[in-house]
Amino acid sequence: MHIITRKRLNEFAEIHPETQPSLIQWYKIVKQNNFASLEELRTFFPSADRVGKLTVFNIGGNKARLIAAIHYNRKKVYIRAILTHAEYDKDNWKE
Repeated sequence: MHIITRKRLNEFAEIHPETQPSLIQWYKIVKQNNFASLEELRTFFPSADRVGKLTVFNIGGNKARLIAAIHYNRKKVYIRAILTHAEYDKDNWKE
């Protein structure tokens, strides 16, 4: 899948270095696969949840949440935000 944009992963990992290994692993798995559906995606990411039109991933044992818009038909993943668990719980990302 084509991931837009890796820059967000790098920026978040700079601020939260403890998440870097998990973000790299997430990136490699998504980049190397062409998922056709959420169900197929869950074979690699069982805790991935759909929230509206977005997909939310737990990163690093729930240290962070990666929020993405996934267009399975176009094989594109748009990273909307990466948040700490505390930031995610505020629900400001839904606006």
